Amino acid sequence: MTTTTPAGTGPARGPSPETSKDPGTDNRLGRLLAVVLAGQFMALLDVFIVNVAVPTIGSELHASGAGLQLVVAGYSISYAVLLITGARLGDRLGHRRVYLAGLALFTAASLACGLARGTGELIAFRLVQGAGSAVMIPQVLSLIQRNFTGEARARALGAYSAVLATGAAAGQVLGGVLVSADLFGTGWRPVFLVNVPVGVVLLAFGSRVLPRDDVRALERSRGLDLPGLVLLAAAVSLFTVPLVLGQEEDWPLWSWLSLGAAAVFFTVFCLYESRLARRGGAPLIAPRVLRHPGIGLAVFRLLAVMAVNAGFLFALTLHVQGGLGYSALRAGLTFAPTAVIFGLVGLTWRNWPAAWQRALIPAGFMIAAVAVAGVGRVLKDGGDGGLWLYVAFAGVGAGLALGFSPTLAKALATVRPEDAADASGLLVTVTQLGQLIGVAAFGTLFLNRLESLGAPGAYTSADALLACTYALAATATLGAVSGLVRRRR
Repeated sequence: MTTTTPAGTGPARGPSPETSKDPGTDNRLGRLLAVVLAGQFMALLDVFIVNVAVPTIGSELHASGAGLQLVVAGYSISYAVLLITGARLGDRLGHRRVYLAGLALFTAASLACGLARGTGELIAFRLVQGAGSAVMIPQVLSLIQRNFTGEARARALGAYSAVLATGAAAGQVLGGVLVSADLFGTGWRPVFLVNVPVGVVLLAFGSRVLPRDDVRALERSRGLDLPGLVLLAAAVSLFTVPLVLGQEEDWPLWSWLSLGAAAVFFTVFCLYESRLARRGGAPLIAPRVLRHPGIGLAVFRLLAVMAVNAGFLFALTLHVQGGLGYSALRAGLTFAPTAVIFGLVGLTWRNWPAAWQRALIPAGFMIAAVAVAGVGRVLKDGGDGGLWLYVAFAGVGAGLALGFSPTLAKALATVRPEDAADASGLLVTVTQLGQLIGVAAFGTLFLNRLESLGAPGAYTSADALLACTYALAATATLGAVSGLVRRRR
C-alpha cells in the first residue's frame, strides 16, 4: 500500500522492503509484535483483574463502596482522558521512546498499587497506572501501522483484536487464581504485583527489538494542543465520573449536572478544534482523520461492540458470583469459551471466502444479539444453563469478534502512516469509553432490576440478568443496522 504525505512535509514514501514482510517470516517484526502486544495484554488485563479482588480489597482496607468503585474505575478514567494525548506524544517524541516510558510508568505504578496501605493511596496509584497505559497503548497500533503492510498488517491487527478479547477473560481468570491462592498471605496484592516482573522483562527486551525512531520525522511533528487536552479531559472526566459513581450514590443531582456539563465542554472542544485547524494549528485530533472514509461509522460500531462486551461481562459476573455463589476462580473460568472463540475468529476472519466479507459485520452483530439473549434465556430459571450456555457463549465470542475485528481493520486501512497516531488514539479512546458506557448503563440496569425484585437469590438475579441481556441484544441489533450502511462514494 502506497502512502502520501501532506504538502510541505516532503515527498511521499512507501513502506521499505523490510517493513513489508510477513511477521511470521521476519523474526524482527515477529519480536516487535510480541513485545507491543504483551504490553497491550498486560494493560488490558489490569482493567479486569481487579474486579474479582474487590471484595478482598474492601475487607482488608475497610474501603467504602464508592472507594472501591474508584479503585476499579480510576484506572479507566485516567486511561480514557489521556489516550489521545498519549498518541500525540508518540508522534512527537517517538513511538519507541514513548512506549517504553509508558511501560516503565505502568510497571512502577503497579508496584506502588501492590504496596498501598490505604484506599486513598490505592486510588491515586491506580490513576497513575491508567496514565501509564494511556501513554503506552496508543503506540501499539501506531507501531503496527508503521511497520506492517498488506496481509502482514491484517494479521497483526487480527492478533491485536485477539489480545483485546483474551485480556478481558484472562483478567477475570488470573484475578480469581491469585486471590484464591492468597500467596504468602498477601491477599489481593498479587493482582498488581504480577505486573512488575513482566514489565521489567518487557522493558529489557523492548529496548532491543523496537525500531529506532526516525529523527527527521520527529522534527516535523506537531505540537501537543494543551488547551484542547484540557477541554477534552474535562469533558471525559465530567462524563465518566457520574457514570462510575451514579449508581452507588442513587443518581444525585450533581451526577446529572455533571453529564450536562460534559456535553457543554465537548461542544466547546469541537468548536475550538475546528477553529484551530482553520487557523493552521495542530488540533488534538486532525480533522482529516475524522473525514477518512468509514471512520465515523467505525466509531459507532466500536462503541456498540465494547459496550455490549463490557456490559455482558459485568452483569454476568454479578450474577454468577452473587446469584449462583460461584467462587472468584470459577466465575473467571466461566468466560473462557467466549474469549477463546473471540480470539480464533479475530485471527482467521481474513481467510474466509471473499463473498462473505461484506456481510461479516452485520452478521456478527446479529449473532451477538441472538447469543446474548440466549444466555439470559438459558439462565432464567436460576440454573447453570447446561450445554446450551456454552453454545451461547461461543456465539457471543464469534459475534463480537466479527463486529470488532473487521471494523478496526477497515477503519485503519485508509489511514496514512502520518495520521496513525491520531487514528490510534481516537479508536482506542472509543473502545475504552465503550467499556465505561457498557458497565455503567447495563450494570445500572441489572442492579436496579435486582433491587426492584426484592430478596436476593439465584432466581431474582437470573430475572435481572434476563432483562439486561435483552437490552444488550437490542444494542447489538443497532450495530447490525449500522453495518448495513454503505459509505457514500
